[in-house]
Amino acid sequence: MAATRERSASRRSLWWLLGPPVMFCGLLPFTNRVDPVVLGMPFLLFWLLLATLLAPVFVRLAAKGDPVWAAARRREQGRQRGRDAR
Repeated sequence: MAATRERSASRRSLWWLLGPPVMFCGLLPFTNRVDPVVLGMPFLLFWLLLATLLAPVFVRLAAKGDPVWAAARRREQGRQRGRDAR
């Protein structure tokens, strides 16, 4: 039980993955407006563009803080170095 709690506590960065769905769906009723116009675009279009551009940032933040992803990346880099040495 303690190991499960410890493992889930170390993967808290995965909460960043809730960012894109919240930005696209959760906040949509509050951003569904034509006025104000931002950069010549209706606010809804600006909001969707902003959410689209920020989605990879949320995914990167989640991956960067996830120890499972980091371990898999180190393992993959070790395999590539082994292949390059041959």
